[in-house]
Amino acid sequence: MILIVGLGNYGLEFMGTNHNAGFMTVDKLADENGIDISKKHCKSLIYSGNLFGKSVVIAKPQTYMNLSGEAV
Repeated sequence: MILIVGLGNYGLEFMGTNHNAGFMTVDKLADENGIDISKKHCKSLIYSGNLFGKSVVIAKPQTYMNLSGEAV
């Protein structure tokens, strides 16, 4: 299994900022592959399934960047 974690700060005030590069990356990956990263689990929004023939979990922690370890 492959774990992909996109780090960032949640909230509208952080959209498009450098701190959200990880969120933007996994969102682009999701959009290009028809993936829905919306299931809530352990302080994260996640997708669990297959991507490119591999079993993957993609996570977007819903904590601030400096506290992302709690969600991962």
